[in-house]
Order: sequence, then C-alpha cells, then structure tokens
Amino acid sequence: MERAKIRLCVEHPLGAGQAVPLDPDQANYLFAVMRLGVGARVALFNGRDGEWTAEVAEAHKKRGILVCIEQAAPQLAPPDLWLIFAPIKKERTDFIVEKATELGCAKVLPVQTEFTNSARIRKDRLQAHAREAAEQCLGTFVPPVEDLQPLAKLLAGWDPARRILWADEALAGPAETLAGLPPGPWAILIGPEGGFSEPEREKLRGLDFVTPVSLGPRILRADTAVCAAITLWQSTLGDWR
Repeated sequence: MERAKIRLCVEHPLGAGQAVPLDPDQANYLFAVMRLGVGARVALFNGRDGEWTAEVAEAHKKRGILVCIEQAAPQLAPPDLWLIFAPIKKERTDFIVEKATELGCAKVLPVQTEFTNSARIRKDRLQAHAREAAEQCLGTFVPPVEDLQPLAKLLAGWDPARRILWADEALAGPAETLAGLPPGPWAILIGPEGGFSEPEREKLRGLDFVTPVSLGPRILRADTAVCAAITLWQSTLGDWR
C-alpha cells in the first residue's frame, strides 16, 4: 500500500482496526483545509506505535473518525540526545525547535542565561512546531519541549551520566572530531546570541561532565550553531553512522 501523503500526529493508541477520533482543529485541517472526504487515506503516528495508514470513516466540520488499516512504518526513536539552548527571537526559536526535531533530538530544554534575550517562551507554540516538523519530515517521534528554567538550576540538578557537549564560541578554530568521545546519553548546549557570561563559562569549565567543542573557524548564530552541533554529533555518535 502506498504511504499516505498527509500525516497527522495524534495522542490516541494506534493498531489494526483502531478508531481514532479527531479534535476540532484536526477535523478542520483534514476536511476544510485539505478537503478530504470519507474513504481518504491519512498517515497517523503518536510517538509510540509507528506510522499507520488510516481511512476517513466520518467527516464533519468539527469532528471526525479515522480507522487504522495497516502499519506503514515502524516506530523510529531518536538517539538519546537532548538539546539545551537559550531562546532568541521568536521566529528563530521556532526554527531551532523545528530543526532539533528534524535532526533527531529526543528532548528540547530552553534555558535562561545571563544574556538570554527572551524572558519567557510559549511552550505550547514550540511544542506545536515540533509536532508539525515531525509530521512533515516523516518522523514518528515528537520531542517534548520542557519549561524554560535557569541554566544554573538545570546544571545543579543534572545527572552527570549524561554528558553535555558545549559549543564554546571561544574555541573558534578548526572543526573538531568527536570520534574519541564515549557513547551513551548526551546533551548539546548552545548559548545565547551574546554568549555566556564569564561566571557561566567558569562554571561550565569546572564541570567534569561538560565537554567544550569548536564548531569551526567562524562564530555562528545561535540557530546555525544548533544545526551544526547536532549534525556533528549525529555523524559521529548518533544514528547517522
């Protein structure tokens, strides 16, 4: 069976013959925006059961029911990689969450640093961007976006078994290889547009579970650094090998 082109992330369990009710926003998207009708095929995933091809059984303006027919793809979990980043301007923060999802991060943790230019985030909006990114890139997993918290608080409660790869702009120079680093759970840390303060840098340098790394000879914008760091990690320690 050909994979359905329209994909939808749902919360409902998926399985052969399983009926999946739609909320008003999902029904509006499928039936008003995409103009699907009864019998149309839709790809569904929920982050647990893989991707399933489903058929529209009921189509109404604000509700509908899809029925799962068969599994189109198995569940593909991302590697155990988290992204820690300081929010920047709204559109570029949205971009960071989208690319973290597409590139294979398992969790997204926004942090407040001394030079962070955004004092708050809309967690629900960022989570929606992650969901939409997974829908568009054939992913079957949506990384959770955590609440914004101070970097110092995050580090104080950090499990040292998960190492942190710190993209340190002060190390700008030849790009480094991660081939000698151990496997296992990791997180990538990207600072704000103004960089980390000196006290923050001293704190990071003093933590045994933090590994500073260069992303090349140029100082990258925060959103570019996110893509570069994830790519570097994925190509050496992740599931791109």
